[in-house]
Amino acid sequence: MAVAARRRADMVEETRAKLIEAARKAFAAKGYAGASMDDLTAEAGLTRGALYHNFGDKKGLLQAVIDQLDAEMLVRMGEAKEQADTRWLGFLSESVAYIEMALEPEIQRIMLLDGPAVLGDPSQWPNQNACLRTTTQTIQALIDEGTIGPVNAEAAARLLNGAALNAALWIAAADDPRAVFGKAVGAFRQLATGLLNKSTGES
Repeated sequence: MAVAARRRADMVEETRAKLIEAARKAFAAKGYAGASMDDLTAEAGLTRGALYHNFGDKKGLLQAVIDQLDAEMLVRMGEAKEQADTRWLGFLSESVAYIEMALEPEIQRIMLLDGPAVLGDPSQWPNQNACLRTTTQTIQALIDEGTIGPVNAEAAARLLNGAALNAALWIAAADDPRAVFGKAVGAFRQLATGLLNKSTGES
């Protein structure tokens, strides 16, 4: 019985993975509105019924694609953070890495343009809540070690996360994303460094 259950679970996971892969390609190439459910289920070699069973509807499938993209982005942000010499520089590197990913066409279209249009305000998405908790913990650690001056950690985290998210949205919607990226990162760094204790020498 356990073997049969495991096999069923594997088949469900395989079906989900196929649908997410097909949807990710279709959403990136055609946009959410332009990608038909018939086309993407055919691409995956599955039926509409499989889509409805696993994700409820096309909107649920978009959420699953965004969740996958978000997980990949978190890994890349973590790698940027790990390469830094200090906690503060790691925080800055992580934030800039997030903003820079808004230059990538797939992330632009799915995560930053179609995502908010279909799923609503991205600052209210579950992944943003998790990100806020992590940023709050990092800010608190920076306060505790004296790198950042006395400030409410959650308030600072909300403002900085909001700045990074809005920078990414601005880049994605811009006619010249690369030019906007330079402006956004420069302003973000200046905003963030305003939190530093002037005696730390960090920048």
